Amino acid sequence: MEVHFTPEQETKISQIANQTGTIPERLVTSVVSRYLDEEALFLAAVERGLAAAGRGEFIEEEEMDARLESMFRT
Repeated sequence: MEVHFTPEQETKISQIANQTGTIPERLVTSVVSRYLDEEALFLAAVERGLAAAGRGEFIEEEEMDARLESMFRT
């Protein structure tokens, strides 16, 4: 697989690779790997949410607002 970056992206990749003491190719591989792991977790959470919704397991909007507000306060 080939991936093409703009010159600006290549510059940023090289700068970050230099700052972290690695080579650009290894940095890109690491970043993509982490992204894919996080995306898989997110998609699994969405599936769990859809399954719960399919079973009629909902919370009221006010309760969700309170949960979110509590999360952002901490």
